[in-house]
Amino acid sequence: MTLTETSYTVLVLLVAAERFAELAVARRNGAWSRARGAREYGAGHYPVMVVLHTALLLGCLVEPWAADRPFVPLLGWVALALVLAAQALRWWCIGTLGPRWHTRVLIVPDLPLVASGPYRHLRHPNYVAVVVEGAALPLVHTAWLTALAFSLLNAALITVRIRCENSALAPSRALPPTGAVS
Repeated sequence: MTLTETSYTVLVLLVAAERFAELAVARRNGAWSRARGAREYGAGHYPVMVVLHTALLLGCLVEPWAADRPFVPLLGWVALALVLAAQALRWWCIGTLGPRWHTRVLIVPDLPLVASGPYRHLRHPNYVAVVVEGAALPLVHTAWLTALAFSLLNAALITVRIRCENSALAPSRALPPTGAVS
């Protein structure tokens, strides 16, 4: 069985639609957090994250067509299974954090860290989902340049993001919030 470019395009568009759903959840959750005194940290890297994730989706659409990438069944079906697993993990994270899940680093003062769901096992499980999906989605249709470029750039971005989150969540080491004077 093969996955056509049309089917792959539909898959990428479904992932894009999922991103818009995430943004709607994040917007609602951001309002909840800000109403409770949340402070934002690391806003400077957020636009880079938006551009990188948009480029991932565009690369997934352009590379298979422009470079005439074939669908390789063993690689494609395994990659698709990983994409689906990453989506399940992402939404498990979103469900576990509830209104505390955001696409930005928003910290509500005096709330304890969440230690249930996937957070029982990992400190940053959502980023596992991001890493897996970012590598696997392009590989569903052999877009290996997109997978490689996203993975390398995302590794640098996630390093910055995790440092920011860890610092913001540790009160004794917290960074000044975005817009604060140091």
